[in-house]
Amino acid sequence: MGCILKGGGGLYSRVTVGAVLLAAGAGSRMGNRPKSLLELGGVPLIRRQLIALSGAGVDEVVVVLGHYADRIEEAVKEFPVTLVRNPDPDAGQISSLRLGLQALSPKLDAVLVALADQPLINSQDINDLIGAYKKRPAGAQVVQPTVDGLPGNPVMFSTEVRDQILAGAAHVGCRQWQSANPEQVHPWATPNARYRTDVDTLEDIEALAARTGHRLKWPADLCIAA
Repeated sequence: MGCILKGGGGLYSRVTVGAVLLAAGAGSRMGNRPKSLLELGGVPLIRRQLIALSGAGVDEVVVVLGHYADRIEEAVKEFPVTLVRNPDPDAGQISSLRLGLQALSPKLDAVLVALADQPLINSQDINDLIGAYKKRPAGAQVVQPTVDGLPGNPVMFSTEVRDQILAGAAHVGCRQWQSANPEQVHPWATPNARYRTDVDTLEDIEALAARTGHRLKWPADLCIAA
């Protein structure tokens, strides 16, 4: 039989992927509650993300915690992930991203950065993003889903980009790297609105329910009495 790998006109070779899942925020616009513990169908959003990453065959996951770390850790403790705590989560998402990138093992081909507050992302969405990364144009090192021309998440990039981010100043994250290297960014156009769906405010929860029928609920001990 002839070669069926890339170069032989057929399948693409496997990419070893590490993921950073960011869950360190204060949830200040959610009444100072951890967004990642909102539940859809009784399952916390952070667990849904980990199930999606696992189902897509991601090789390694680092979860970055900060605010509410003890409580969130309880929700993910049985998953085979690396937990990292940001000692200063108020320093911003970039500081959490950099801690997560540092904690990944060096023997990876690519890195995927996911957010714990995207309620509808599933394993097929992760698989599709990995597929788009494999098929990215020559010279592209970052693949970002775009829906109607607007950027979405997760984002995937080469370990070269990971190394360049970590070699840069403390204020440099993925977005800053993309701004400085636009010719190496592939905006992957997709109609899949799940890449653009996240929840930052209480109004977002209501909008999601109205648009999709999916109602997010807080666990009982995080409910705020009316």
